[in-house]
Amino acid sequence: MAFDRFSQQLLRYPALGFSLDTSRMDMAPDFIELMNPKIARAWADMAALESGAIANPDEGRMVGHYWLRNAELAPTPELRAQITEPLAALKHFAQQIHSAQIAAPSGEEFRRILLIGIGGSALGPQLVAEALGSSARMPISFFDNTDPDGMDRVLASIGQKNLSSTLVLVISKSGGTPETRNGMIEAKAAYDAVGLDFGQHAVAITGKGSKLDQYATELGFLARFPMEDWVGGRTSVLSTVGLVPAALQGIDINAMLAGAAAMDAETRKPDVSKNAAMRLALAWYHGCNGKGEKDMVVLPYKDSLCLMSKYLQQLVMESLGKEHDLDGNQVFQGIAVYGNKGSTDQHAYVQQLRDGVPNFFATFIEVRKGREGDTIEVEPGNTSADYLQGFLRGTRSALYQSGRKSITISLPEVSPFQVGLLIALYERAVSFYASLVNINAYHQPGVEAGKKAAATFLSTLNAVRASLTAAPKCAMEIAASIDADAEDVYHCLTHLSANGQAHCIHGSNPSEDRFGL
Repeated sequence: MAFDRFSQQLLRYPALGFSLDTSRMDMAPDFIELMNPKIARAWADMAALESGAIANPDEGRMVGHYWLRNAELAPTPELRAQITEPLAALKHFAQQIHSAQIAAPSGEEFRRILLIGIGGSALGPQLVAEALGSSARMPISFFDNTDPDGMDRVLASIGQKNLSSTLVLVISKSGGTPETRNGMIEAKAAYDAVGLDFGQHAVAITGKGSKLDQYATELGFLARFPMEDWVGGRTSVLSTVGLVPAALQGIDINAMLAGAAAMDAETRKPDVSKNAAMRLALAWYHGCNGKGEKDMVVLPYKDSLCLMSKYLQQLVMESLGKEHDLDGNQVFQGIAVYGNKGSTDQHAYVQQLRDGVPNFFATFIEVRKGREGDTIEVEPGNTSADYLQGFLRGTRSALYQSGRKSITISLPEVSPFQVGLLIALYERAVSFYASLVNINAYHQPGVEAGKKAAATFLSTLNAVRASLTAAPKCAMEIAASIDADAEDVYHCLTHLSANGQAHCIHGSNPSEDRFGL
C-alpha cells in the first residue's frame, strides 16, 4: 500500500519540525544495498572534507563552509579565528549602523542597502532577503548583473534623494569580477553625480589583499569584511557574504546559523536511514540514473521561498555540471534545475509536467503554517492555506498517477532557523551526490571559460571600435584588418551601432551591412 511505503520511507526530525518524503521516487528495496560501496566512499569523502583535507584538488583548496556554523569543527585555531572574528565584527558593525554610531557624512542614519554582487554573492543574499526580509529594518536592493538599464531601474527605485542614506555592500572575493566591478563603478558615478563621497557609504566583502580590498582602502570604505578561499561563492550564504546583509536587515543570523548547525548534526551521521542529505542525494541518483538523465523541478509552496529554485539552480548545476570526473574520464555529469512556486505553476508548466515529456522529477517544498495570526475562510470551512495544501497534494498525486516521480520536503514555517536548515540540507546533499558520481563539486571550469571568452570578445570590440572610420566598411573588411573572426566583428559592430557609436547601412544580408562613424 502507498501509505505503508510512505510510513516506512518518511524521514522525520521531530525536534526540528522537518521531514523528507522520498516514497514517490519508487526506489527499489535493494537500491541502497547496491549503492553501499558508493555511499561508503561518500561518508569517507565528507569526513575528510570536514577535517580539512584538500577537497578541491584542481585548485588545491580546502572546502570549509560547514565550519561556518560550528567553528569548533575547523581543524586549526587560525581557521576558527577566521570564522569567529569576522562574525563578531559584523554583528558589532550592524549594531553600530542601527544605532547610528556609524552614519553617513551628512550625519544621516543609514536606512537602506544596495548590494552589488554576482552569482552566489547575490543569489544567497537575495534568497534570504526574499524569505525573511519582509519587515527588514533596512530594505535591500541589488545590482546583480552588468545590465546598465537594470542598474538605472534599481537606482530609480531607491531615488536620488535617498542615496545619502543608502549603504552600499560590494561583494567579490577577487575584486576583479567584471559584473561586480562594473556595478561598483556605476554606483560610484551615481554618488559622485550628487556630490556624495562613495567611500563613506560603502562596505567591501572580499579576499584580503584583493583588488577590491585595495580599492576599499584607497577610498576609505566604512568597513571591510573578509572572504576566505575555502568558501565557494555558491556555498557562501552563511559566511560574511550572506550574514553582513542579513544582520543589517535585522534578520536573526544566530538562528540561521543554529538551523544550519542542527541539520549538519543530523546529516553528519553515517546512517542512510537517518540522514536526510544522503537520502536526498540517493533519490537524485535514482531519479537521474546517476547520469543527470532527468531534470529537477523545484516547487516551493510558499511565496517567500520563490527564489529557492533559482538559488538551487546555481548550487546544484554549478557544483554538479562537470565534463570530467575525478579520474579524468569524460562523463558529462549534472542535474538541470528549474522551477517557480506553487500553486502558480499549476497555471503555467504543470500541464507539461503531467502530460508531456517525462524528463524530470519534482521536489515539493511544503510549509505547514499558512500565516501568522488569525485567518479567514474564503468559503465555508476552507481557508486560503487549505487551498494551498490541496493544490500541493493534488499536483503531487496527479504527477504520480502519470508516472512522474517526486520528493517532498516539509517545514513548519519560514523562519531564520528553518532557512538555515534548508540551506545546510542542500549543501550537504550536493556534496554527497558529487561523491556518489566521483566529481569535483567545488570548481567551475566552465564559468572560468566563459569569463575568458568574454574578455576575448571585449578585446575584439575595442579593436573594432578603433578601426571605424567615416567611410563605411563591412564586417569582413574590418575582420581582415584586425585579424579577427568576421562573425565576432559583426556582433561588435551591431553592438556599437545599437549604442550610438557607429552607423549601420543595411545590405541584403549581414555580410553586406556596412558600418562607419
